[in-house]
Amino acid sequence: MENFIYVIKPVRSTFLNDSTEEERAIVSEHFHYLQNLNNEKTVFLAGRTEAAEFGIVILNTETRQKAEEIMNNDPAVMKNVMTAELYPFLIALS
Repeated sequence: MENFIYVIKPVRSTFLNDSTEEERAIVSEHFHYLQNLNNEKTVFLAGRTEAAEFGIVILNTETRQKAEEIMNNDPAVMKNVMTAELYPFLIALS
């Protein structure tokens, strides 16, 4: 198994304060998506900065391709509410 991190950012800097009802519903889908993956032990950690400038998702998957698939299927990414970039990630301490 390998670890990957994806950095996720809202599509606009004011998102936390001016998101629409539809966008908030998508963020809720995003949360439940990650929660399910956390229950399956695929998501090791997920969270965001206090002001929501960006968030991170740490994954434990068999391949980079699987990590990309998970990231690209995140509802917030699929529905263009957030952008995401994937990186290999080495955990030094846990």
